[in-house]
Formats: sequence, structure tokens, C-alpha cells
Amino acid sequence: MAYYFSKTVDMPFATAISHVTNKLASKGFGVLTSIDVKQVMKAKLGTDFKPYVILGACNPHFAWRALQAEDKIGTMLPCNVIVTEVGPGKIEVAAVDPVASMGAIHNRELAQVAKDVRRLLEEMVREL
Repeated sequence: MAYYFSKTVDMPFATAISHVTNKLASKGFGVLTSIDVKQVMKAKLGTDFKPYVILGACNPHFAWRALQAEDKIGTMLPCNVIVTEVGPGKIEVAAVDPVASMGAIHNRELAQVAKDVRRLLEEMVREL
């Protein structure tokens, strides 16, 4: 089972981050965290890495439903979306599949929330 869905777009890296953030907002998601993996690897390990940012996206409505269904689900939130450069001007955007990530939890109500979130994240990626 795939644990993410992705799309490659042609645009500068910084533009892609802004574009993804705006597209997430159009689906009701805010970006709670932004981790610049390239910067962290350089600062902590002294190593070079490709442009790679992890966006922690959250839709409060669905987060509330998930927390009501499963109290410890916060260990798996927010939904991560990565933006990474795979070649000059080629940016891959990948979003976690919440159905796959929550598949080990046997909770019908949570499974429905995961399906609803999956639909929005798939739409976001497809519409890039």
C-alpha cells in the first residue's frame, strides 16, 4: 500500500512552497510547522542536502474529529507534505496518505476522518 501521493511541478522551489501553502489553505489546511531539512542537515551534521521542506498541515475541523474519535491520534498529527527539488526547476510535492498512516488503528470513526482528509489532500496534489 502506498503511503503518499505526489506530483512533480515545473517551478522554482520557493514558488512551489508558496503555491503548496496556498493550495492547502484553499482546502482548509493551515501550515503549523515548516522544517527546512537542507538547513537542518547543514547546521546539525555539516552535510549538504537537496532543497527539501516538510510542511506540517492541519485542518482544524478534521483534527477535532480525529481527536474526538481517538485521543492519542495527536501522535500522528499534523499531516506532512513535502516539497523537494528533484531536478533543476522540477519540484516534487508529496502528501501523506492518512488512510495508510492510520491503518493500524481499528477505529471506524477515525477511518472515516482519514478518508475525508485523504480526499482533500489528493485534490490538493492533483490541482497543483
